[in-house]
Amino acid sequence: MRPIHSAAIVSVGSELTTGETRDTNAGELAGDLTEAGVEVTRLTALPDDEAALRETLRASLDAVDLIVLTGGLGPTPDDLTREAIAAAVGERPTVDPELDAWLAALFERRGLPFVEANRKQAWRIPSATTIPNERGTAPGWWVDRPDGRVIVALPGPPREMRPMWHGWVRPRLVARGLGRTLASVTLRTTGIGESLIADRLGDLLDRQADPLVATYARNEAVDVRISSHERPGHDAPAAVAAAAAEVERRLAGHVWGRGTTSWAEAIAAELDARRWTLAVVEVATRGAVVALLGEALGERIAFAETLPRPPAPHDGRRWNDERLAARVREAGPADVGLAVAVRPRGADTAVSVAVADPRGHHRERRLVFLAGDQGRARAANAAAAILLSRLRAG
Repeated sequence: MRPIHSAAIVSVGSELTTGETRDTNAGELAGDLTEAGVEVTRLTALPDDEAALRETLRASLDAVDLIVLTGGLGPTPDDLTREAIAAAVGERPTVDPELDAWLAALFERRGLPFVEANRKQAWRIPSATTIPNERGTAPGWWVDRPDGRVIVALPGPPREMRPMWHGWVRPRLVARGLGRTLASVTLRTTGIGESLIADRLGDLLDRQADPLVATYARNEAVDVRISSHERPGHDAPAAVAAAAAEVERRLAGHVWGRGTTSWAEAIAAELDARRWTLAVVEVATRGAVVALLGEALGERIAFAETLPRPPAPHDGRRWNDERLAARVREAGPADVGLAVAVRPRGADTAVSVAVADPRGHHRERRLVFLAGDQGRARAANAAAAILLSRLRAG
């Protein structure tokens, strides 16, 4: 049996290519296969065009071990996945008597007429094994090729696709030899852009190198992912650990988390370690900081306040950021007070952050890229980074 080390994912349906429906299947399948140590070389969305689908299948059969298709298994004339697979492998579909009887009974049980168009969903080619669909009327296909490659066709609706993939397809792929043992680590960075990260990492970003080091810009951070497949004579975990240490050295002071850790999770861990609570006041952020942290911090937030503009003078004194942090800490009452204020500065956003805690006060000012909603979101990330750094400082 041919091991499954590479894959292509094809999403079928004109509703995808016209933007009428958002494709979530491809991302889910790619993530699952990648986690299993399979290299996903391409994600393709195609309209209901048999010729385009047929040529994509033929090209992919020369390039990868596994092709997974979703969509195009319905009973209507524009559902052409079965026809395209049959043409690509040079076989002719016929009605499978067992599938035909199952479909007829299904429609009878529902009190619906079993029209001739539905019989298309009972088609099968000689090299295909039927994948049961317990949530719909479109069975899938598992197609074995003579060279050990596999084609899997699944329905497009996620409620049908997911249980068929996880309950039927994936276990059989594992039995075939799905993927290779993959060692990986993701480092989350702050305060440094993707281009500067690339400049500092330099030779480590060679796409032919092993371990593979790659950067990914996220909403919360720029991630650096280091990965390597296990193979004879190669200790992948050790190689990844060594590369991660070198990345951290080159990005000293900018790595704040690992894996999928969020700002809220990292801050929650530091608060829990000290049994501290947090109070937050935001000025002109429209609640961006609480939106970023609030749900995950839960009861760790003792008090939160959002102000549209700086408060009026009090006892003849103007409130500055440090006084705001101290005031909200008292209002909590909480162990830590966080004050975040933003204002436009040209096309960007100036952010001022103050933290009051049992050790005293800390204040920083930063300029973040962009204004408006994007600027406020980046300001919230900057505030989380400053708060986390302060909590870890002692």
